[in-house]
Amino acid sequence: MAGLYHGVSFLDTSYPLPYSESVRPLIRRSVQKIIPYEPPPPLDHLRAEIGREVLRLSANESPLGPSPLAVAAIRDEATRAHLYPDGGAQPLRAALAKSLGLSPGHFLVGNGADELIGLVARACVGPRDEVLVPHPAFEPYETAAQVMGAKIVRSPLRDYRIDLPDLLAKVTPRTKVIFLANPHNPTGAMIRRAELDAFVETLPPDPLLLLDEAYWEFADDPEFPVGTELLPGRPRLLILRTFSKIAGLAGLRIGYAIGPPKLIRDLNRVREPFNVNRLAQVAALAALQDVDHRERTRMVVREEREFLIDEYRRRGFHPVPTQANFILVAVGPEAAAIRDRMLKEGVLVREGNAVGFPGHLRVTVGTREQNMRMLQALDRARG
Repeated sequence: MAGLYHGVSFLDTSYPLPYSESVRPLIRRSVQKIIPYEPPPPLDHLRAEIGREVLRLSANESPLGPSPLAVAAIRDEATRAHLYPDGGAQPLRAALAKSLGLSPGHFLVGNGADELIGLVARACVGPRDEVLVPHPAFEPYETAAQVMGAKIVRSPLRDYRIDLPDLLAKVTPRTKVIFLANPHNPTGAMIRRAELDAFVETLPPDPLLLLDEAYWEFADDPEFPVGTELLPGRPRLLILRTFSKIAGLAGLRIGYAIGPPKLIRDLNRVREPFNVNRLAQVAALAALQDVDHRERTRMVVREEREFLIDEYRRRGFHPVPTQANFILVAVGPEAAAIRDRMLKEGVLVREGNAVGFPGHLRVTVGTREQNMRMLQALDRARG
């Protein structure tokens, strides 16, 4: 039986629906302005397209993959996939607390750092607020704030680095959240300990400082600061970390926030009850226990990072000094063409225009074998 809408059959397409010319917009104006993220094609699709295996060095993924302990934990937990996960991620939070000398109340586990950024925006930001962001930076900072209708205030990078004095100069009474990534994405540059200390001490008390440390495990500069050292006495500091990079669990989407317990409780008000799946939780817990795998990953990235920087310079390119597991390298105006030619050789890297740096490539640090394959493809692509 056909349904009725104000006495008109749903199947009667000859009769105009009421309000068809005066209906209010469904999507909020702030959301309409967002340019959706377009993910790259799946590796299987690329392999079929170019007719060969593809080495992906465009997404800053782990060169060694996940810990064998994490893989075993996933396999064991798979038979319980029909059960809802632990909504509070209690064993994982307890393990994180033990490893960092904090209480479980200092931790919030999320479906990747992206979700945690969104929770901050939902809990803290409204249409009359300003959000301060270095530019270029990790895109979800701006997207999350735009969704909530906030004003985005950009601070341009200076020589690939975050310009902390400029950020301070742009803080106003409406500034609600300040995003900092250390090391920075997409450049890999770091904020030094003395610089960060001075910035935090000078910052007015009102804004929330969100310190994104997705790549902190790869830093080896003695002047690199660890965010947790800043926590005592700072009620509006939140640190983001992830299992995607050092632990190789990017496909499971799991990260965590560290902050004062009151702030964590408030963020929990806007968190979905079962936001992190069972497999991700047990894999992350196992990864925490595998110190050897984590150290091997760290060692490979640090050693190969230096190898690649030397190789880029030997070719006349200009790599940006980095403390992350990727290198932003200036290759000139042919960057997009070089990227396309490298893909035909079976190596996928990120073209710099996509991350705010035309004329550059951003390349994940791989194993020696992977890096040699990438360099060979780069040499052929320069042609």
